[in-house]
Amino acid sequence: MQEYDPLLIERGQGATLYDTDGKRYIDGSSSLWCNVHGHCHPRLNQALIDQLGRVAHTTNLGLSNPTTTRFAKRLIEAAPAGLERVFFSGDGSSAIEAALKLAFQFWRQCDDPQPSRTKFIAIDEAYHGDTLGATGVGGVPRFGSLFASLTFEAIRIPTPFVRRPLEESPRRAEASQNTSLEHLENILKRQSHEIAAMIMEPLVQAAAGMLVHPPGFLRAVRKLTAQYDVLLIADEVAVGFGRTGTLFACEQEQVSPDFLCLAKGITGGYLPMAATLTTPRVWNAFLGTHAERRTFFHGHTYGGNPLAAAVGLESLTLFDDQCVLENLPPKITRLRDHIARIATIEHVGDVRQCGMMVGIELVADKARGRGYPWEEKRGMRACVAARKHGALLRPLGDVVVLMPPLCITLDEIDCLAAAAEAGIHEATQSLR
Repeated sequence: MQEYDPLLIERGQGATLYDTDGKRYIDGSSSLWCNVHGHCHPRLNQALIDQLGRVAHTTNLGLSNPTTTRFAKRLIEAAPAGLERVFFSGDGSSAIEAALKLAFQFWRQCDDPQPSRTKFIAIDEAYHGDTLGATGVGGVPRFGSLFASLTFEAIRIPTPFVRRPLEESPRRAEASQNTSLEHLENILKRQSHEIAAMIMEPLVQAAAGMLVHPPGFLRAVRKLTAQYDVLLIADEVAVGFGRTGTLFACEQEQVSPDFLCLAKGITGGYLPMAATLTTPRVWNAFLGTHAERRTFFHGHTYGGNPLAAAVGLESLTLFDDQCVLENLPPKITRLRDHIARIATIEHVGDVRQCGMMVGIELVADKARGRGYPWEEKRGMRACVAARKHGALLRPLGDVVVLMPPLCITLDEIDCLAAAAEAGIHEATQSLR
């Protein structure tokens, strides 16, 4: 932050943000991957106002309210089959923490208790949040290495991601996926009796730089975890609510996890909220009398806040009323066309896309795939330069990320891509 001046954003409309000087920018990162239907949406605004006229907040500890109850029901209706219970919290990290603790406690009080199941499997380069439990199952060193001594150590398998477009290297993609799955199966064969759950980001490891998994990987993981009775936690905090082209990423491989963690887009990008969905099997393990001490002693003050629930309800209604998912294919194609052109730039290495999620990797040497020294911050330079061309972007290291609101128009996609391209040219031609 010492090296550049932060913008002050005063207002927004649709996919556009305006700073205090009146300059407009396309919101190329969906305000950190959460805005879905655009800023200042009249129906979301009205849903919030209407709920304010009833009650702004009541606790969900021992009580509830009609709005939050209706929202839980709508989430269950929309989620993959079998997820029939909802635990609300305040952000993505909290949704993950709840899933980890629920899985851990489940094995102590289910019908067939197995208290030896205390460990978690995670994927290299995974990101699941910044709280300590989430950091423990994370695998991006720049986010978690400093705090390693404060967390537990997860059992890790290699990421199935392979650089370069999958259509250019199908054999490499298949080999990478097989290696990852072989590691997983070997771990499960040896020590499934010690493992409470596996956690993964379905389809895309977003914060690692938009690492896209080969088709079929998620389905294969679900098959193995089910075979060895290991719970599966699907972290859809970033990929949920239409980002991959379907409402939930798990849908694309017909997978129903044991836990589904949601946040970011859950309220359309309006208010903080998160949810951890789970199955009756897990839920039933926590039922009992006070004397049996089966309660999940975990809760957040604003978990299930009715203002957030009201906006979340209206957001789900907008998905239906405005055919949001049905309107995505041409937008996804337009993005794909632009990144195909951007991929030809001298210092662009790998480009990756899944639905409305794009990662453009900047490299010093394209032929050798050699990256820039991290001190040069080429990704940040590209994003700062893109501001001059009317787009707000945020990098992941030297990966320039495009993840606009789903409401973005085709013309706005053209402007966003042009700004990103100009920023990349400027950042990679300087300091040579």
